[in-house]
Amino acid sequence: MIKIAILGSTGSIGRQTLEVVDRFPEELRVVALAAGKNRQPFLEQCLQYRPLIVSLATEEDAKWLKAALAEQNYYPEVHFGLDGLVRVATCEEATVVVTALSGAIGLRPTCAAIKANKQIALANKETLVAAGEYVTKLASEHQIQILPVDSEHSAIWQCLHGEEKTSVRRIILTASGGPFRQMARADLAKVTPQMALKHPNWTMGQKITIDSATLMNKGLEVIEARWLFNLDYSDIDVVVHPQSIIHSLVEYGDGSMLAHLGMPDMRIPIQYALSYPKRWFNDLPRLNLTELKGLTFEEPDLERFPALALAYQAGKQGGAAPAVLNAANEIAVHAFLAGRIGFMQIPEIVEKVLENHKPTGINNLEEILAIDQWARNEAARIISNC
Repeated sequence: MIKIAILGSTGSIGRQTLEVVDRFPEELRVVALAAGKNRQPFLEQCLQYRPLIVSLATEEDAKWLKAALAEQNYYPEVHFGLDGLVRVATCEEATVVVTALSGAIGLRPTCAAIKANKQIALANKETLVAAGEYVTKLASEHQIQILPVDSEHSAIWQCLHGEEKTSVRRIILTASGGPFRQMARADLAKVTPQMALKHPNWTMGQKITIDSATLMNKGLEVIEARWLFNLDYSDIDVVVHPQSIIHSLVEYGDGSMLAHLGMPDMRIPIQYALSYPKRWFNDLPRLNLTELKGLTFEEPDLERFPALALAYQAGKQGGAAPAVLNAANEIAVHAFLAGRIGFMQIPEIVEKVLENHKPTGINNLEEILAIDQWARNEAARIISNC
């Protein structure tokens, strides 16, 4: 029996993780859950899965939850806030922690889970973007394997399995291109949040959907891949693949390419991260090759979508720059969703914050969090003057 804790259980990845649990009740058991402010859906999850430890974002919501659960004669540990996330992540009974939070808030509980010797099923890419060197070193010290949940990184992970790292020439991350792949730059300035939230292939949370539309999501994945697979940025390429059937590829020194194909369904990489090294049979929709009308590939347009170039720039600069990029982007995306800035202003604000950042190294988690907060404040300041 694999016992799991889920950080972000009411989000897209969290809900799909629970769908996987439902398919394999003999193999998987939920022992801890944490969510943000979606308290009614979270209550329903708690009553269905009966975890030992639960947490919501605020003390008020936690009190409401505790009372609602008591009415059902159910008395788990109830926590809230960042401390609650850490408590769920370090649940004694859990063997695997699924980090499905959105944003850098996942950093501290993920590190706590590693220190508690929990295997990490990582869907929170911002953790490795903001603190890749620190987190991977910490995982190595505790002999913890970080299992990627993102479809692209899961694909790379699977294509690398059993191969010598020295035989790898490069990895290629595929990007759908988002909903505005063919839109003229002048029209991109008119994009509304409602338009940007309509992804052509995937059903995801708001923040990651906007990141996909700007191609910042692919930039964050480039930085994440650098740390997951210990590669140089020169060995990580991005290609736009609108059909989202090939999830990523590895090119080897002999000219061979291994590609991972499948339906655009996040339950598949989630299941593999939980079942690894086994592959469990399921009843999910299958890819029918004879129904494919074609697989196409394009170079990403960095003029219309400069966020990808900014991510490469920050990654190559190293130090605190990726943390700055990530934090500034989070603030800019939230401002766009609130209607305070335009779509094309998102990368502009990120670039300004990067320009104002004084390059510095990172030695510990507190320094990472301090840089993260500085970048958020700086982005907010710039937005207030827009």
